[in-house]
Amino acid sequence: MTRSPVPADNAPASPGSAGRPEGTVVLGEADISRALTRIAHEILERNRGAADVLLLGIPTRGVPLAQRLARRIAEVEPQADPATLVGRLDVTMYRDDLRNNPTRTIGRTDVPAGGIDGKVVVLVDDVLYSGRTIRAALDAIVDLGRPRAVQLACLVDRGHRELPIRPDFVGKNLPTATDERVLVRLAETDRDNADCVVIAGGAR
Repeated sequence: MTRSPVPADNAPASPGSAGRPEGTVVLGEADISRALTRIAHEILERNRGAADVLLLGIPTRGVPLAQRLARRIAEVEPQADPATLVGRLDVTMYRDDLRNNPTRTIGRTDVPAGGIDGKVVVLVDDVLYSGRTIRAALDAIVDLGRPRAVQLACLVDRGHRELPIRPDFVGKNLPTATDERVLVRLAETDRDNADCVVIAGGAR
C-alpha cells in the first residue's frame, strides 16, 4: 500500500466535537505528568544534579515541556531556580527546508544570563520524528556558545529517523506508520486547555 508523506508533527488537526483533535488518544494528562516526572529524575541522575544543566525548549510545545521539567527538577533540588534552568531555542533560520518555505515566522531565542558555555544543554521537544529539527537545533547551539555536552529529551519518539539522532530521555516510544500524525496538545498552547497525545490519520 502506498503511503503519502505527512505534515510536521505539530501541525494543527481538525478538532473533534469536544475541541480535541480527532484520532486515538495514546497518552492522557496523567500519563504525560508521570513521563515528565520520570524524565526530570533521569536528567538529575545522568548529570549528578542540576548544577550545570540548562533546559532549552524548542518551540512550540518544547518550551512549556522544558518549563514543566524545570519545575519538577526544582522540587527535587530546591537550590535549582527554574528561572535560570530553562530557556527557549528558535531553530527557524537553521532548518534545511527554509528555502522551500521562506515565509516561516522567526521566533525568539532566550538563554539565561549565564549563557551555555560549559553547561549540559538538554534540548526539549514534544515529538522526535525525522531528526531534522534537532539537527537545526544543534546548529543553532553552535552560534550561542560551547556547551560541555548536549542531550535530548522528548515526550514522544515516533521513529522514522532520517538522521543519526537518538534521544537520551523519552517519555514514550510510539511506533507509528508514516501516514499517521502524532499530535501533542498541552494546556499552555492549545485551545482545549488539556494535555493529551493523539495519533491521527493512517489506515487504522
